[in-house]
Amino acid sequence: MHIVWDWNGTLFDDRDAILDATNEVFRSYGLPPMELDHYRSVYSRPIWASYERILGRALEEGEWERLDAAFHDTYHRLMERCGLATGAQAAIDLLAGEGHTQSVLSMWRHDRLGVAVRELGIHLSFRRVDGLRAEEAGGEKAEFMVRHLAALDVDAADVVMVGDSVDDAIAARHVGARAILYTGGLQTRADLDRLGVPVIDRLSDVTVHI
Repeated sequence: MHIVWDWNGTLFDDRDAILDATNEVFRSYGLPPMELDHYRSVYSRPIWASYERILGRALEEGEWERLDAAFHDTYHRLMERCGLATGAQAAIDLLAGEGHTQSVLSMWRHDRLGVAVRELGIHLSFRRVDGLRAEEAGGEKAEFMVRHLAALDVDAADVVMVGDSVDDAIAARHVGARAILYTGGLQTRADLDRLGVPVIDRLSDVTVHI
């Protein structure tokens, strides 16, 4: 079996950094800081849709690009305090010990992702690490999943996607793979449960559903 891991909110525990960076971005709009439960209630992918919910209106031309750039400037500063999610290393090692291969597919910027994976000392665990290249815009993960599996040359029927968002499960379904969703990210368990796939509270439980 091949395991495709999501990064942000799954292997990388950056939930607080994302929330704080988002609050900093929207402070200029005069909005009060959001608590985690509020942000979870408006969060979805693509992220620009979440921003429209926060503002209560459609984004103007060029506004998404400005917000996204401001968010990443702040996030890349705050992420320095973040590390692997609880149980991530143990889950990676256990899966490898059972003979499964693994990779990472993220909608985070590819250059940053590669550095983070190496700095955390887990790069040798993965056959491939893919994030967004410079010329690519963020959005739904499904088409990126197609390309990721093609580059790996693996059969989708032998793939399990492990992520923290509805988008991860939709991407898995799009290619004919299975999915396991983890509650450590920014979507509520109720949102994750609606997809009809296994939902776990601990990464160590991934092996139960492989």
